[in-house]
Amino acid sequence: MSQFSKRLIEYAKKKACTIALPEGDDPRVIEAAYQLAKQKIAKPLLIADKQAFESIRISLGFPEPAFTVIDSAKMQAQIASEVFQIRQHKGLSEQQAQALALDPLVQAAVMLRTGQVDGVVAGAVRTTAETVRTAIQLVGMADDMPWLSSFFVMLHRQAEQERPLIYADCGVIVEPTEDQLVAIANASIGSWRQLTGRDPRVAFLAFSTHGSAEHESLSRIRAATQRVKSQHPDLHIDGELQADAALVPEIAQRKAPLSSVAGKADILIFPNLHAGNIAYKLTERLANATALGPILQGLCKPMNDLSRGCSSEDIVLVSAITANQARSY
Repeated sequence: MSQFSKRLIEYAKKKACTIALPEGDDPRVIEAAYQLAKQKIAKPLLIADKQAFESIRISLGFPEPAFTVIDSAKMQAQIASEVFQIRQHKGLSEQQAQALALDPLVQAAVMLRTGQVDGVVAGAVRTTAETVRTAIQLVGMADDMPWLSSFFVMLHRQAEQERPLIYADCGVIVEPTEDQLVAIANASIGSWRQLTGRDPRVAFLAFSTHGSAEHESLSRIRAATQRVKSQHPDLHIDGELQADAALVPEIAQRKAPLSSVAGKADILIFPNLHAGNIAYKLTERLANATALGPILQGLCKPMNDLSRGCSSEDIVLVSAITANQARSY
């Protein structure tokens, strides 16, 4: 296990957060819940069809759980009234609220909003769109965050060491404007500091390095870079940089020899969702990197997503990240 992962788990243990897992009839989620409880990383609260959970638990050979398992079918009455109170100003009827309250994802989001749990981790089964929509509608945005964005923590093995990187945004904003690129970068800087305890080096990525190419699409990347640099004069921030210049010291020396970021970037800001999503999946599948997320930025309380291709180990680490986020809310 990398030093980064060890730090995440160490801090999560100190917090002892309750993390809701609303996909409790998926074997990977059940395995993760047992690991979270066994290692005392967090207190898992599993929301599941109780009969399905029991069947999977027995087939996996797990003992009776030493953590809370809630039967989602018995949650409707409690959750429906909360959903109605939260969404009635948007025209939601009581009947619609009752229908929504049958959804374990909705149940978990309401429990987070009302303080019954400290965080939510979902997405092993549900899509990112479903998770994000539920989070925005029922958990809500932080007052100082104009947009929801996301990042992946990418763990790369290099020379027997695992190097953490943040890739943003890879899950939410499709074609970010200049303002949105600034917001994504600022949120990612805060997330990096929160998860690592140190300042990052930030690279705004493009197909050009310091004017090696010209295209109208580069203008917003360059403008966003300058704005974030002016907002954080104490940090190392640069752009536009090609990916190899941002990550490989030897190439950085040739393409951007005067840059304090090139070859040493910790945070990669992608120009759009196509680039970010493709990059994280290629990195994960071809470079055997671990992809944790997408982690959501901008909510008033932490509710995070998973890739549907995640493992139980990924769910454990995303739960640890969620507990780390909960420390600052």
